[in-house]
Amino acid sequence: MDDSDESELDVPAEVHTVCQYCGGGGMVADPKLAIIGGAPRTVDNGRPCPHCETVGHFPGIVPPV
Repeated sequence: MDDSDESELDVPAEVHTVCQYCGGGGMVADPKLAIIGGAPRTVDNGRPCPHCETVGHFPGIVPPV
């Protein structure tokens, strides 16, 4: 294999673990009851993830607890 055929891949300097609580989104569901157009419905505005503090990942390898 020729060295010029290798593709350039960006490898991060450190390993990250995706937050298990929010799935990496940084927000968790927070449904609330609302009356919209006279009909009861749920509205989900979301709230910041208390586990990762809206970052969505942790530095290093963090096993789920």
